[in-house]
Amino acid sequence: MYEKPIECIAEVVEQRDEKLTYVNLPNGKKILAHLAKGLALDLMSVPIGSKLKLEMTTYDFEKGRIVEVVS
Repeated sequence: MYEKPIECIAEVVEQRDEKLTYVNLPNGKKILAHLAKGLALDLMSVPIGSKLKLEMTTYDFEKGRIVEVVS
């Protein structure tokens, strides 16, 4: 059964490469996030300090998918 992903706003703290970044969640936890396929062509790097909208599964809270750049 499909479960809706958890959405949250996170802040970029470290750029790993063009598609992988480390972000801080609102609870202070640092996780690895990757660009969604649709964003990968439009946005190759995200500046440190940017706010991002993430999606995470209910099964793995160590990784997230960047779906939108908020600021």
